[in-house]
Amino acid sequence: VSKDDYAKWQLDDPKLNFAISTRAAKRGLDHVGLQAEDDAELASLRQRLDAAGIQGVEQRGTACCYSISDKYWLQDPQGIAWETFHSLASTPMFGQADGARKSAGACCTPASQTRCDASESS
Repeated sequence: VSKDDYAKWQLDDPKLNFAISTRAAKRGLDHVGLQAEDDAELASLRQRLDAAGIQGVEQRGTACCYSISDKYWLQDPQGIAWETFHSLASTPMFGQADGARKSAGACCTPASQTRCDASESS
């Protein structure tokens, strides 16, 4: 994906992508993501996190960057936001769905996230 204010590169194996945006309020790493191929894989990722005692915040059908996705967010002990996500559709404008602008920021992390503690995940 290449836009004037956003670029995304995606690897096929492992399914990992990198995105940069000129919309960031701060410099540096904003968040890290793990992409799922479908709803079943996204549910499996969430189950694995739950089994490890790592709780997060779910977002369904959220418009973020140039796509609409189902997501599950968490925060690591260093404060970095992580998302597991399944993209459902692309959108023509940054953070737009159904004609309404949903987000003006670079990252669409939920306002409240649960921070995972290293001791919880062992």
